[in-house]
Amino acid sequence: MTNKPSAHKRSTTRRDLIVAGGFGFVAAAMVGAAYAAVPLYNWFCRTTGFGGTTQVAHAAPGKVLDRTIAVRFDGNVAAGLPWKFVPEKNEITVKIGEVATAYYKVINESARQTLAQASYNVSPPTVGIYFQKINCFCFTEQQMAPGETREMAVVFYVDPKLAEDRDQDTLNTITLSYTFFPLQQPARPLAEVKTGKPSGKL
Repeated sequence: MTNKPSAHKRSTTRRDLIVAGGFGFVAAAMVGAAYAAVPLYNWFCRTTGFGGTTQVAHAAPGKVLDRTIAVRFDGNVAAGLPWKFVPEKNEITVKIGEVATAYYKVINESARQTLAQASYNVSPPTVGIYFQKINCFCFTEQQMAPGETREMAVVFYVDPKLAEDRDQDTLNTITLSYTFFPLQQPARPLAEVKTGKPSGKL
């Protein structure tokens, strides 16, 4: 005669399954949140200027003010990247709302092709929301040939809205800082690695 599970045992088994399912859902949610954290954080920084994150503009502002700001430039290279990266001018003075262009000199000091991208911020951090970039080398990855020297530009302006922020009344200097980080080179086709030439059909 087959013994049927008691009502208590069936209830315990059902409860264990619900608990296990709940833990599985929480674990999956945590993994998803971890993957989403970086893009969400980047979006938050770009939107609010948090941590000195600069903004992206698509056109010049509608007005230029008489008030001037000194903009200082800083260049850094992370460990493992054989580049020399320095501003051509350490400081320029601009009017608020004036579009300006600054240049950095970059040299790949190694005998191999290298790939990198720059992170950036301004200080003081509260000014990030007002520092607008129209164009910048930091927007894309930069690939340098062995021994290559290149001039890289950033086109920017300080938003006239800064003058409306009473907390910035005493501001007279902004520092724009970049750090280049190495990136992994994309894998090359096997035929190209062996011959040194792109593979293809004859």
